[in-house]
Order: sequence, then C-alpha cells, then structure tokens
Amino acid sequence: MGLLLALFLVLAPSAEASTSPSPAPSGSGSSQFQNTISGFLRNNGQGIGGVKINVKGNGFEGSTTSADNGSWRISVPTQGSYEVGIDESTLPSGVKLAEGQENPRTVTFNQTSNVSTIFAFGAGITVHQQSFISTLLNRLVAGLSFGLLLALSAVGLSLIFGTTGLTNFAHGEMVTLGAVVVFALSSVGAPFWVAIIVGLLAGAVFGYVQDAFLWKPLRRRGTGLVPMMIVSIGLALAARYVILFFFGGATQQLPGSQVQDIDLGPVSVSPLNLQSLVISAVVIGLIGFLLLRTRLGKATRAVADNPALAAASGIDVDRVIRLVWVTGGLLAALGGILWAYYRPGVTFNMGQQILLMIFAGVTLGGLGTVFGALVGSIVVGVFVELTTVFGVTADLKYVGALVIMILVLLFRPQGILGRRERVG
Repeated sequence: MGLLLALFLVLAPSAEASTSPSPAPSGSGSSQFQNTISGFLRNNGQGIGGVKINVKGNGFEGSTTSADNGSWRISVPTQGSYEVGIDESTLPSGVKLAEGQENPRTVTFNQTSNVSTIFAFGAGITVHQQSFISTLLNRLVAGLSFGLLLALSAVGLSLIFGTTGLTNFAHGEMVTLGAVVVFALSSVGAPFWVAIIVGLLAGAVFGYVQDAFLWKPLRRRGTGLVPMMIVSIGLALAARYVILFFFGGATQQLPGSQVQDIDLGPVSVSPLNLQSLVISAVVIGLIGFLLLRTRLGKATRAVADNPALAAASGIDVDRVIRLVWVTGGLLAALGGILWAYYRPGVTFNMGQQILLMIFAGVTLGGLGTVFGALVGSIVVGVFVELTTVFGVTADLKYVGALVIMILVLLFRPQGILGRRERVG
C-alpha cells in the first residue's frame, strides 16, 4: 500500500491540474476544452513555427499558431469530425505543402480525447504515409497503456479463479467501485491522495466482505461452481444498480483528467497514459515478485495447484483465499481508477464495459495463470487499439476482444501460458 501511495503522489495528476492545464500553443480555444486536435509541422527535419492552423466543425471555429518546434494543438468542445487546414499564406518563404496532399482535410475522433494529423512539406514521404505512421505509433502506445491497466484487473481475476475455480462476474463492479469512491471523495473536497487511498481500501474491503459473507459459506456447503457463478452474476447486477442509485447515470470526471497531451516526436500521448503505464508495470512487477519470492506467494501457488494437498501440508487454505480476494479487490479498484482516466470518465457501468476484455485477456493468457493474464491483457489492449488504424470504427473496436476469446477457445483452450489437462 505504501508503494502504491508513493507512486500516485509522484506520478498521478494533482487536483489542481483540472483547472490549470499545461500550456499549449496560443490560439482561440487552445486549452478550455478536453478534446484536442494536434500535430507537427516539419520541413527537412526542422520545425516550422508561426503557421496558422484553422479548425471548424460541429458548430465550432477556432485557430492556433504552431510553436517554434512546429507543434500545434487546438481544443474542441465535442468529439466528432472536424475540418483542419493550414493558412498557406503564413508559411515561410520557400516552404510549400507536399504535392497531392489534402488541405484542408477532415479528421475524426475515435473515442479518444486527442486526434493528430500530419502535414508534409516538400519532398519526402507522402502525407498519407506520414499520417499512417504517426497514427500507428500513437495507437501502439495507447494499446500498451490500456493493456497494462487491463492486466491489473485481469491478474486479480486470475488469482481468484486459480485458487477457487470461480468465474466472478462481479469483478467488473469491483473495478467500478474504486473510481466511484475516488470521485465521491474528491467531489466533497477530500485531498486527492486521501481519495486514492480510500478508493483502494474500498476495493480491498469489498473483496474481503464478498469472501467472508458469501463465497466462504457457499464453499463450506459444497456449492458447485456453476451455481456460484450464477450467484456472482446476481451480485454484479445488484451492485451495479446500487451504484447507479447513489451515483447516477451521468459521466463524471476525476480531478486532473483534463490535461494536454505531450508530443514525443511523431507520438502525441497523454501524460495520464504514461503515468498509468508506469504505475501498472510497477504494481504488476511487485505482484510477480510476491508470488515468486515470498512464502505467501508460494502458498498461493500451492493452493491454486492443489488445494487438498496444500491443506495437508499445513497451509491455511481459507486464509490464502481470503488474502487473494483482498488483493484482487485492491487491484481491481486500482485498475478502475486508471480506466477512469483512460476513457476518460466515471460511470456506474464502466466495470461492465471492461469486463469482457478482462475475460478475454485471462482466457488468452491461460486460465488461472497470473503471468498469462498479463501477457493476454497486453495482447488484447494493443489489438483493440490497432484495429482502429486499419479501418475498424471506434464503436466496434472492442469486438476484437470477443473475437480473440473465441479463437483461443477453439484452437488453444489452455491459452498462451496455460497447461494442457486431461479430462476423465
């Protein structure tokens, strides 16, 4: 918990960031909206400054001027399609657009808060090639960040499945709970770091309460896994609509969600995505160390491999399972907080929306294998984001997770890192 708090204090955006976004190139509408259109103007490797870029669409008109390094950004009120054009009269003497490129051109948001476009000048690669490369790199970075935050929840779900055999459909509501608690506390003026700690503790407590008052009694009665799975579906529905009753159906934003993207060469990425990537990687690395190098981790693996033999060896199986539920709830809450920044926004059903991708990551990596869940989640995250590069609309990109899950079940049911098992 101390490590998680330290990470958030260092990396996570402060509450003040929501009202004081980072500077952007000057121009009308440059920072007051969350959604942004950005790009670079370069000629022979040198940035072109002082060029006017105009944007209009969806009832909005605005303009900005490129910075000395050629970067430009303009924020727009809503997502959709916009017409972006360069005022060629503001180009330096001797610099002109590459032959055959479109100016102005139409850009469309794909369920992300930023869309980038490239204008090419003079000779060199075509604007289509440059735009494709830039989009591909942006989606790869976004996919890696998404895959790692997905892995946080998938690792928790995989731990629970490995030690109990239960497919927990209420795991999505454990994801939602973390983000909702952080928003609720932030909205009443609590410090951001306090809201983060309480949000993580709420996920851990929810996991503890589930096992102590529901799953452990059902296990002791010898309830089968299928009836327990049905119970988890009912629990998910109940928890989801309790959250809806108190939280409401609107989409809310966490503190610091409205920040400007940073440009790293051809890649335009949100600082929140980079922070999410680092936090997820460190936490998953810590979980891996605990599982491989500590007595508790070895006990957990022993229970997952053979609960009866583990109990005969003196391991307190119920205690291990309880700790797994607490850890799974904490990881799900952390994943929910990061997911709220990635989307961005907090909704009562955000866990339900990501649950399919969590299952896809666990299935692809191998049921019950923690490192398989990590690998599978990264593959799913990158695949989902890359589908938009090749013409899949944003509304259909998450269908790719379902396609992956079906193909894995057909051709390699044990997953990437799973083991073959005999039945009968």
